[in-house]
Amino acid sequence: MPPVNRIAEFAPDMAAWRQHLHAYPELSFDCFETAAFVAARLREFGVDEIHEGIAKTGVVAVIEGTGPGPVTGLRADMDALPMTEETGAAHASTVPGKMHACGHDGHTAMLLGAARYLAETRNFAGRVVLLFQPAEEGGGGGGVMVEEGVMDRFGIEEVYAIHTDPSSAEGRFSTRTGPIMAAVDDFTITLTGKGGHAARPHGTLDPIPAAMGLGLQMQTIASRNTDPMAQIVVSITQIHAGSAMNVIPEKAVICGTVRTFDSAVRDMAERRIRTLAEAAAMGSELSLEIDYDRSYPPTVNHADQVAFAVNVAREIAGGAGVDDNTAPVMSAEDFSYMLEARPGAYVKLGQGIGHGVHHPKFDFNDAVAPLGASFFVRLVEARHGRAA
Repeated sequence: MPPVNRIAEFAPDMAAWRQHLHAYPELSFDCFETAAFVAARLREFGVDEIHEGIAKTGVVAVIEGTGPGPVTGLRADMDALPMTEETGAAHASTVPGKMHACGHDGHTAMLLGAARYLAETRNFAGRVVLLFQPAEEGGGGGGVMVEEGVMDRFGIEEVYAIHTDPSSAEGRFSTRTGPIMAAVDDFTITLTGKGGHAARPHGTLDPIPAAMGLGLQMQTIASRNTDPMAQIVVSITQIHAGSAMNVIPEKAVICGTVRTFDSAVRDMAERRIRTLAEAAAMGSELSLEIDYDRSYPPTVNHADQVAFAVNVAREIAGGAGVDDNTAPVMSAEDFSYMLEARPGAYVKLGQGIGHGVHHPKFDFNDAVAPLGASFFVRLVEARHGRAA
């Protein structure tokens, strides 16, 4: 089924906005030019309120409908990744070492498209609050916006977001009730001993054997400490030790992540990592430092809002174009903080199967942007009631 006619008319503008943002990526909370671009477009559209500088560079816009009614929040993330682009596109990143490899440029363009339509038509009661957030890719900008009071300040009752999905067919919507993305925790373990000459190991306290053993032991958290029916991923992603062939180093550092859906499993994993690290250090007479960061919570969709979002998506994509029980994934998303604060739903929009997100050749498919914008506006009109 086609997107909303008026949105289809300005699809070329949405593509131009998206490609501009793609060419000038910014990281984390430092989305100054991106936020300025968003605010400038919103002023052109004639939204009722624009609030800048939330969570440093976040932008919140308000569009009033035709009288009292519900208040719905719609969210888009704006930040890019610290990667070198390899797409070869005409609109490729102009900033060395930075690129939009997760579709946040497309998410922003879709929400801008919805904002333009809603500001033009006002075919709804109540209020729509547009949340353009920084720092989804680490930093938890969504959580910072919640901490700074956006839900209460703007009276948001429900909140929704779309994320592009390069593993699904173009234009296919997917979501599910309950956990759809995992919690993520990061750890850095530093084992410190006494360095020395590799020919005289007896005069050292070598941290490398302890680090190697610890790495293997940590894999038993999934295989021996977790219920086989539960879900957990413990990944060691960095090991740093030594600088020369004939030198035993003083320190060994292990870094990684833990991904879970269940809070009890999450607690167990942290406890076991600490216990195993302490045992490894004690067994080799090493000192130990553990930096364990509880990062994003699981992204948990609410049943009523998922059912509602699925019905709206079917209006856009037809029954066969919507998967209402997609499999959860172990990656994480800071929209989770907003879903902890308010009921809502996180929905994926297929852009056609291709390079995955966080790949140097990933690029958002502009053809699906009108569908995402149409989903947002139909969701508002359905929830708020269209103006008489």
